[in-house]
Amino acid sequence: MFKLYASIVMAMVFWSLSFIWTRVAILSFPPMTLITLRLIIASALLFLVAKVSGKFQRLRTKDFKLFILLAFFEPFLYYVGETYGLTMVDSTLAAVIISTIPLFAPVLAFFILRERIGLPNILGILLSLVGVFFVIYEPTGGFDANPWGVTLLFLAVFSAICYATVLRKISTHYSTLNIIFYQSLLGLGFFILTFLLTNYSTIHNLQVKKQALLALIMLSVFASVVAFVLFAGAVRQVGVTRTNVFVNLIPVFTAIFSWLIMDEVITFVKWMGIMVVVLGLFVSQWGKINFKKVKNV
Repeated sequence: MFKLYASIVMAMVFWSLSFIWTRVAILSFPPMTLITLRLIIASALLFLVAKVSGKFQRLRTKDFKLFILLAFFEPFLYYVGETYGLTMVDSTLAAVIISTIPLFAPVLAFFILRERIGLPNILGILLSLVGVFFVIYEPTGGFDANPWGVTLLFLAVFSAICYATVLRKISTHYSTLNIIFYQSLLGLGFFILTFLLTNYSTIHNLQVKKQALLALIMLSVFASVVAFVLFAGAVRQVGVTRTNVFVNLIPVFTAIFSWLIMDEVITFVKWMGIMVVVLGLFVSQWGKINFKKVKNV
């Protein structure tokens, strides 16, 4: 049991650090170059893991269109929104906004799948929006965040929700590892094309610092591969809902790491905002969690 929950927490730690690693890596790599290199490394590692573990599955022709749509939303649109957003706002705010994905997912499910939205979801959304307001608001100077950066991060949130909706239509024939591999591989096609149009002409001017290169490797290995494998393993044992509760830790971990590593100043008001966002996330999940069952897994 300890190993199970330790693996979930480690996944959250890696995803929390990914916001900081991205901020470090973009000091040397333009966003599109960074994402493309990250996916090349991650796809190669995922293929290697699938092959060595004997879990590699070929993509069936009839599923190709769905996987293309899956890859378009995530990693393509999601990484574009997140990475470009991180060039404009700090790591803590980015993590707070991205952590609202579980809150807004039921809204899209209501409009597309006609799933009912419960009172906890509504209260959770309202609480978390209030929390985000406090994180981006500076009492002495108004809003302390680039509106374009915030917009791009909410694009990432929207993309992740669309991704989850498409993911429901993917056949159970595929293991989680293979789904992650194929979405990364097909997503790489979108990024290579965009990279050739946007960053290729400047690649010879890159001046890569050691810290940025290390951050790229950490992003590729730990955030794009190890965290997903740990998280997927946990989901299989305790379920999506109970595992997703731990996602609430990401903005807290990111704030702590940003303070320790990046020397980001986090005021009392921002800390309060982070706590309100986390509270909203817990409220939204309240009716779905059976804490007694967790002890018996």
